[in-house]
Amino acid sequence: MAVPVLMNWSGGKDSALALYHVLHDARYEAVHLLTSVNAHYQRVSMHGVRVALLDAQAARIGLPLTKLELPEQPDMADYERLMLAALAPLRARGIQHAVFGDIFLADLRTYREQQLASMGMQAVFPLWQRGSAAILRQYLALGFRAVVVCVNEQYLDQSFCGRLLDEEFLRDLPPGVDPCGENGEYHSFVFDAPYFAAPIAYERGELVRRTYPAPAGSGEAAFWYCDLLPAADASFMA
Repeated sequence: MAVPVLMNWSGGKDSALALYHVLHDARYEAVHLLTSVNAHYQRVSMHGVRVALLDAQAARIGLPLTKLELPEQPDMADYERLMLAALAPLRARGIQHAVFGDIFLADLRTYREQQLASMGMQAVFPLWQRGSAAILRQYLALGFRAVVVCVNEQYLDQSFCGRLLDEEFLRDLPPGVDPCGENGEYHSFVFDAPYFAAPIAYERGELVRRTYPAPAGSGEAAFWYCDLLPAADASFMA
């Protein structure tokens, strides 16, 4: 019998492809989505995508969505407390497995496993060590479509922000940049997937540069964000 799983859904390509693998794995049944959201701005954490577009993704997938609302600049204690509070009712429903789209960050995997173990839950990593370039090409071959919504200025200039995530994008990546952005080089928004009931119509808004304190007090980190707007005309497709 398939076990129910929680999908940690960022709205980007890695979580989207991880969900695809879960949906095609007889061992699991995806029953719920969980997304971290900036409570003040009502946008997906790190990605900067509006909650309205996140809701559109959940509706097209056909799964219920829990939004983990975080303060604007949460510390780890805040994050862990709020995460455990969000997981508790799902665990009480019998969900004992949580799916992540991580590929090769071993420290992050260990952290997730330890946090879940404290609640009697297990982590599932469908993309683990599959190879970033191969993952991205599989994603494209399966018919996923996404737009790049955030880039880290340390790795990519603003011209990459707002572009479609396609073969041309992959060819244009500078040397040393992970094709899947696994080191935080970029984030994306999936607007079409094999399991969406219909594509999501959107319009590109303004391009915004924001800076944040870098880890360990090492100055600032700068990011470019492409604001996406739900399309005013539902017949419009990006």
